[in-house]
This record gives sequence, C-alpha cells and structure tokens, in this order.
Amino acid sequence: MSITPERKEELIKEYATKSGDTGSPEVQVAILTERIKNLTDHFKGHKKDNHSRRGLLKMVSQRRRLLDYTRAKDEERYKSLITSLGIRR
Repeated sequence: MSITPERKEELIKEYATKSGDTGSPEVQVAILTERIKNLTDHFKGHKKDNHSRRGLLKMVSQRRRLLDYTRAKDEERYKSLITSLGIRR
C-alpha cells in the first residue's frame, strides 16, 4: 500500500521546482496521488478494510487542500499539475 523509496525519489525529481525540493505543493500532491492510487488498487481485493479506507479519505482531503492552495497562489501551476497527474477530467 505504501510507495517504495525509489518511486518516491522519482516523483520528487519529476515534480520538484528546484534542487532538493521535497515540500512544494506539487511534490506533495504527486506523492499523495501515488499513495491514493495504490490504496484504490488495494480496495479492489479488500472491500471491507475500513481502517485503511479512513486513511484514504484523509489523504484525498489533504490533497484537495493542497490543490486549493496551489490554485489560489498560481492558477497556471495548478492547471499544469492536474493535467500531468491526470487527476481531473
């Protein structure tokens, strides 16, 4: 359900705005999106895992808050982020 450290490093390198950047909203949203995808796949086989479902809902709302913040600060960064991650239609 968790992401591997190698995958996390790939996401950080891909979405970082500068060298050594791990805390920008883009990086945080990319990591949360990867974790959400993994948990969604987990629920296909474990439908009654309600403890993990609560964690999933918390991650989704955290990602929503980060996306709202990014949208308020810079609309263009927000649009490029959601298109690159494929979050919205």
